[in-house]
Amino acid sequence: MTGYHPRDIRDAVRAALENMPVVVVTGMRQTGKTTFLCSQPGLDLGERIYVSLDDFAQLEAAKSDPDGFVNRGQPLTIDEAHKCPEIFSAIKRAVDKKRIAGQFLLSGSANFIILKNIAESLAGRSVYLALYPFNRRETHKQTAPEPFLKTFFENQKVDRTEPCKPVRPVEVACGSMPTVCLQQVQDPTVWFRGYEQTYLERDVRELSQVGNLIALRTLLRLASLRTGQLLSPSQLGRDAKLNAATTSRYLSLFEASFIITRLPPYMGNRSSRLIKSPKLYLSDAGLASYLAGLELSGPIHSDPLYGAFFETYVAQNLLSILSAKWQSASLYFWAIQGRHEVDFVIEAGRSCIALEIKSAARWHERDLAGLKAFLTATPHCKAGILCHNGEDAVQIGPKLWALPTSLVLS
Repeated sequence: MTGYHPRDIRDAVRAALENMPVVVVTGMRQTGKTTFLCSQPGLDLGERIYVSLDDFAQLEAAKSDPDGFVNRGQPLTIDEAHKCPEIFSAIKRAVDKKRIAGQFLLSGSANFIILKNIAESLAGRSVYLALYPFNRRETHKQTAPEPFLKTFFENQKVDRTEPCKPVRPVEVACGSMPTVCLQQVQDPTVWFRGYEQTYLERDVRELSQVGNLIALRTLLRLASLRTGQLLSPSQLGRDAKLNAATTSRYLSLFEASFIITRLPPYMGNRSSRLIKSPKLYLSDAGLASYLAGLELSGPIHSDPLYGAFFETYVAQNLLSILSAKWQSASLYFWAIQGRHEVDFVIEAGRSCIALEIKSAARWHERDLAGLKAFLTATPHCKAGILCHNGEDAVQIGPKLWALPTSLVLS
């Protein structure tokens, strides 16, 4: 028994419940939404009625009498709410009749914002929060301090002097799905195989009619081989032998179920050659590693795609931290075609910081080229950070730092 790991999103959910009648917690399946809703301290869980639409009897009751189902006279938590679209109109009617903060707390493994009818029903009445796979703060039960990046953004200081532990290759390859990273399964490959099968055969079909699961699986595996790269739907479709319309629909399904993330380009400076296509990331580095065929028993760090998996691991951590603890900030990437690029740009207000990711412990002067170009092109950038997998944090120039990845993600 590992004990409960507090989630960074707790304070954001609690604040939302104090202000909005409907709070929606979404995220890919198996990221711990049910455990969070039932076990997270500080959410006044004992005052709420909890129901799960994974329970067939509860699902039938919701479908047969949506209004009666949602009107309980007590704050109501509905897990897997997307399985019964009929209740969202009933929730809308209940809120319009009597608007009470914290009236409904919903969860689901589908992005309610993308699902048009649901989004329209709850417009103006709800706030949406995403629960990602564990970030490093959650894995190590260190969610009390402010995220390092948020404090660094404010003062550009590094107080820590002792060496930082590097991110181990097995942490990247196994990813951050709670069941796997907490070592609750003996063989992660078997767990991911079951995850893929359940996702394709059940979850996707709950969202949309998919006639060709083989083609869908092929596209998903091809996407995993391109994690961390610019998204080219036409190229992906050609490789999967799918037409453009089907490819676009399948990618939207992956996005609606949080399997992939499209990271937008940063357009905060002027250049006619700025890349405008999004980058593609799998939402968990472990899932990406499994789908791409990485052997956990082999030399993980020497795999040709390890750098992309490491970058994906950083991306999922950054998205989790920003979503839970720094909601005024947004994540981007930056690239000038054929010249320079920076893996991540975090923008908050009118300022930003840039991060370049290196999976190795050692770095070279040439690794700073993208950061230097970005700092030159973006005067309002507060700092450029080369995130390496070593132990020491140093300032290497004006507005330029080399920091351990484990520190940056703490």
